Amino acid sequence: MMKKPTEKKKTAQPQLDTLKLTITGLDNEGVGTAHEENRTALVQGAFPGETVVAAVEHRGRTHMFTQLLKILRRSPLRTAQPGCPLELSCLGCPLVSMQYQGQLQFKQQRVEQALSALIPAGSFSVLPILPAVDTLGYRTSAKLVFARKREKLFLGLYRRGSHEVVDIAECPVHHPLINRIATIVRNDVARQQVSVYNPRHQRGLLRYLLIRVSPANDRALVTFVCHDRDYQELPKLAKKLVKKVPEVIGVHQNINSSSGNVIIGNESIKLLGHPDLIEQVGDIRLHIAPESFFQVNTRQAARMYALISDWAALGGKETLVDLFCGIGGIALSLAKGARSVIGIEVVPEAVRNAKANAALNQLNNCRFIAGDATAELERLAITPDLVTVNPPRKGCGVELIRHLLKLRPAQIIYVSCDPATLAIDLKQLLDGGYRIKRLQPVDMFPQTAHIETLVQLVSA
Repeated sequence: MMKKPTEKKKTAQPQLDTLKLTITGLDNEGVGTAHEENRTALVQGAFPGETVVAAVEHRGRTHMFTQLLKILRRSPLRTAQPGCPLELSCLGCPLVSMQYQGQLQFKQQRVEQALSALIPAGSFSVLPILPAVDTLGYRTSAKLVFARKREKLFLGLYRRGSHEVVDIAECPVHHPLINRIATIVRNDVARQQVSVYNPRHQRGLLRYLLIRVSPANDRALVTFVCHDRDYQELPKLAKKLVKKVPEVIGVHQNINSSSGNVIIGNESIKLLGHPDLIEQVGDIRLHIAPESFFQVNTRQAARMYALISDWAALGGKETLVDLFCGIGGIALSLAKGARSVIGIEVVPEAVRNAKANAALNQLNNCRFIAGDATAELERLAITPDLVTVNPPRKGCGVELIRHLLKLRPAQIIYVSCDPATLAIDLKQLLDGGYRIKRLQPVDMFPQTAHIETLVQLVSA
């Protein structure tokens, strides 16, 4: 008599506690906040004034992390339809279901509150935020992650705050050409059964897919980031992609054998096509390499450069220094009105692009240096008329601000991507004798909480 196969018992999933919460605000990341059990409850996707039901995922000492389950009372700021079907899976665009005017108000307040915490109220006034022309489809670059789950291929983004990959077919903030390329790559990788990197076992080929698009020229550059160099599978993928999407003018392979979270490795190989993408940004043309940083919202970047040029009011005799110059966008925008421009950037590849961009735009009064901003500025031993700074999220830092105060250029134009670190740097500059002439928030990243701020400072 045959024995019946023993059935495996299903492991019951733990039941999460649920809470009814009233959302009273948004944090700096655009996540809804409520007060519960002497903690701040964080509810992504919920907006001020809403009453919601949320499941508690983790209770910390001061904060409680929850998952939105149901909206009992809607905010008038909420859009009639959800902004993205993956809104609560990806968590990358916390404001995607908020009306755009509400997003602008939140960002304006965020800048004002950050500055008011450190700077006396009479020292500044914040101009009305400059809205984005395109609120969807504006991102011109994407870094997508390859993963396999139960033999199914995923190509998407890390779920915010985790290493879980969310498969994304159509991202509403990505340029349509990015979504089209990603769909074709996903299908071809699955069809060819190309191996995907497993971070736990540190085996497999494909790690990331980088896509950069030029909206002005309708062209794209694609980079496969791989754990090892490959001469078999990737050339096949590259040829198929270019055949199916003629807008792709170059395909590269980048080798990243590290076990950490760094996306791009040190070695890149051109598989076919062009090494760089050429983009038109306002009055200048830019070579943009796969590894170079450039603003993801090209149209807003052009408006920002025009605003900086207008504020600078150059007369043709000035010497300028552009710190954290990247591929030279700000420096080249100002070069036509100046006697000379020096750009300083720590990433050598970006400096290579900046030099090529100066030649492309026939600007012979520009010089670009690879190195640390503070060290190279000290080595120059000049007193510029204008210094522009566009630092990373951590800001300029104490040493660089001290050196700027020692040089005391007639004006400083500061481009900030974080209001909190901007406030710290501005306080030091104001204490050192500068005053704020103009302060303009610019919305570069609709549907997210991020905000750029331009500040013009003059020596008092």
